[in-house]
Amino acid sequence: MTEKKIVDGRGSFCPGPLMELIVALKSSQIGDVLEVLSTDKGSADDIPEWLRKVGHEYISTTESNGEWHITIRKTK
Repeated sequence: MTEKKIVDGRGSFCPGPLMELIVALKSSQIGDVLEVLSTDKGSADDIPEWLRKVGHEYISTTESNGEWHITIRKTK
């Protein structure tokens, strides 16, 4: 069974939110959806780029009031 997990990287700067995502992926199952919350605009570029390199699925990025929501799916 897949689940959605929130990875709260708000208040930390690059590479903080990415590092928190990496930790969360290690304890996730294939198919799980993770949503990274970040107040660092750089995460909106850095996380999707990292996902392309390592092969997880990038779903979307949205921004609201200076907070980015980056959604991904663990694929391996």
